[in-house]
This record gives sequence, C-alpha cells and structure tokens, in this order.
Amino acid sequence: MQQPLTPAEIVSELDKYIIGQKDAKRMVAIALRNRWRRQQVPEHLRDEIAPKNIIMIGPTGVGKTEIARRLARLAQSPFLKIEASKFTEVGYVGRDVESMIRDLTELAVSMVRSEEMEAVKVKAEEIAEEKLLDILLPPRRQAALPAASSEPEELEVAQMASSKADNTREKLRKLLRDGSLDDRYVEIDVPDRTLPMIEIFAGAGMDEMDYGLREMLGGMLPKRTKRRKVKIPEARELLIQEESQRLIDMERVIKSAIERVEHSGIIFLDEIDKIAGRESGKGPDVSREGVQRDLLPIVEGSTVTTKYGMVRTDHILFIASGAFHIAKPADLIPELQGRFPIRVELRSLNKDDFVRILKEPENALILQYQALLETEEVELVFEDEAIDEIAEIAFQVNSRTENIGARRLHTIMEKLLSDISFNAPDLRGRTIRITRDYVRDTLQEIIRDEDLSRYIL
Repeated sequence: MQQPLTPAEIVSELDKYIIGQKDAKRMVAIALRNRWRRQQVPEHLRDEIAPKNIIMIGPTGVGKTEIARRLARLAQSPFLKIEASKFTEVGYVGRDVESMIRDLTELAVSMVRSEEMEAVKVKAEEIAEEKLLDILLPPRRQAALPAASSEPEELEVAQMASSKADNTREKLRKLLRDGSLDDRYVEIDVPDRTLPMIEIFAGAGMDEMDYGLREMLGGMLPKRTKRRKVKIPEARELLIQEESQRLIDMERVIKSAIERVEHSGIIFLDEIDKIAGRESGKGPDVSREGVQRDLLPIVEGSTVTTKYGMVRTDHILFIASGAFHIAKPADLIPELQGRFPIRVELRSLNKDDFVRILKEPENALILQYQALLETEEVELVFEDEAIDEIAEIAFQVNSRTENIGARRLHTIMEKLLSDISFNAPDLRGRTIRITRDYVRDTLQEIIRDEDLSRYIL
C-alpha cells in the first residue's frame, strides 16, 4: 500500500473535482489522516483513540455526496456510502442497521481478494498458459520408456518423438503469445454457479437470510462444472481467474479484511436528516427515533456478526450528511448527537461557483459534453460570455424555485444542447460555437414563464 496522503494533498485532490466547501474538505482530510495516525501510536493507547465522526450540513447539490465519492477513491480503505433512510426500526419492513457493517465487510473482502489475486497473477498466467497448451496439444499418453537393455534404435526413436512433441508445444506457445490463435475456439470446464432459486419474504433483520441460505446450499451441493466453448482470449482469462482463486489463501484474506474494516473502515451515512425528529405516533415517520436508537450502538461501538466472523465497530469512522431543511441536528437523540462531535456547514452555491464548476474541475460539465460530441466528429466551443450566462440562469432558477445546487446545471445544459445532441450525426465535421445569444434564445422563453421553468428547468 502506498504512503497515505497528507491533509493538504487530500484537499488538493478534492479541489480537482469539487468547487469551494473549504471547511468540509479540511475536516474530512483531517479525519482521514487520523485513520493513519492512530495506527502509528503505541498499542496501549491505540484502542483509547476514538474516531471523531463528522456531520456535514448543507442544501442538496453543494458537494456533500461528491466529497464522499471522491474520498472513497483516496481512502485506500473499505468505504461504504449508504442512505440512512433505507433503514427502519427492528420490527418494521426494511433493512436493519447492522447490514451496513456486513456490506462494508463484503467490500473489504473483495478489496483484499483483488489485491491477493493481483499478487499471484504472474504465477496464475503461467499455469493458465500451460493448461491452454494442454488443450491445444493434448499430451500423448506416456508409453513405457524402453529399458536400458533395449536396442539403441528404440531409445533413439523414443527420444526423437519426445523432442518433436516439445518443439511443437514451443511453436504453439509462440503463436499463443503472439495472438495468432486468438480466433480459435477451445472447450474448457468452468464452475457451474447456478444455485436453486429461493425467495424469502421477511421483515427487517432478515435480509441476509436469502443470501445465507444460498451460500449454505452451495456448500452442501457437490461442485459442478459445465463445458463452454469460447475463444482463446476469453479462455485464458477464465483460467487465470480460476488459478488465482486456487493460489490465494482465503483465510488470510478474510482475517486481513476484518482488520481493515475494524481499524480503517469508513461509512458515509447520507440523508441522516430524514431520520431526525421525534415520534409522530403514526404514519411513515413512526420508526425515525427507533432507527436512531438502532444506529447508536453501531456508532458507539459494538460487535456485529457477519458470515466472515465477528466485526467490531469501535473504530469505524462515520461521516453523516443531510440538508436539514426541516429537521435540525439538535433533533437527533442526544446520545447520537454526542457521537458526531464535528459539524461542518456547506454553503449554498452562487453564480461564480457555477462558472467555476462549468470550467475548472477535471470532470467539468463542458468537457463532458465536448467529449461526447467529439465521438460524432462535432467540435463544441463555449465562449466565456455563454458560460457566464448559463451560470446566471442556473443561479436565477435556483433562487426562484427549489434550490438543487449544481444539479441545476445538468438540467440546463441538457436543455441547451438537446437540438445539437439530436442532430449531431448530421453535423459531422462541423464546429459549433455556443454564444451568449444562443443561450438566451434557447432558454430565455422558458425562464420568463415561471410555471414552465418549474417543469423544464
């Protein structure tokens, strides 16, 4: 594993994709770096250092989820993003809160397994190549070698036959590596992963049963294989996968994965404001406080049973986020509030932010549309005045209707370029300039009609 990023480097990486929100980036960067710092302190103190969980507060479309998505790529540790509104109190239909720890463990096992398979890939490729050669040139049945007392002529014939077979195999190996045999089909045996169809209808806390029962039946039934006829490149990949699985030690993979979850796992709890608030006593809100109570032991630290073993949650970092339009963080039960000591507010986006979002990030919207139309050999050029006008319109619509942040730019850009995107196959070889006048002509009629703009933009 490579050297962890410093907080400044983490913020710098986030800046490539997310405009503004400096405070949120700094807090997330510190929390992520603290994951690594805790591993460096003496062992007797390590267990005493609890993660400083974070709540990000801000309207939709300002970058909360995007920060989480980008953090997942930088974390180099098991990372799960999940909506808090998916959970319900035990006794109601829905997912139980412990399922997120099981999901995180599953992700960690996949991550470690992939790393281990990569480590044995060279060996697996060698074995797969030999198996392919055996299929292309089945080894001749070994006849008993002539005894030492046999005639010299018999010994010489046997040695020549063996040498000829070796030469043929080496020629085939060269053709195989050159790709000259890629169009040939071979038959190989692959594991038959088909299991009996089982459907279970149950309430909260039972969502693991269906999968667990399938796993159990899969272990009890004899391993079956089926014969497939595939081209050589696909056969090589299937054989490499099969050999890699055989070469890795799954017990070590599972042990390492559980350690990663317990010491460096991160869970992003989105929409936590949807479970804030006191009981109404009836209707869809009845289990809100119950979900908070169920979440509390997971966030505080408890032991969760997974199919890979027991997983402790004491040192998993939780980052929660919510718009908190109606509810407030203070509406969460006091015990849960206390488990999220760091709170950071993300501000609403203004016109200048929209201009930067359109132009600066490495995945900027304008770059995305230009790349899409380049596939049709259409060059799309945006003038600065046009970008300014798009940002102004996005800001106006957000001010007059629901404020959905940067997501408004997606809607406006799609409407602005709909005719060009539709006619692009007939515009091959053309350069199209998007000017301020083009933006106004295309969108101003919709902007003026407030009722229409609510539906279209």
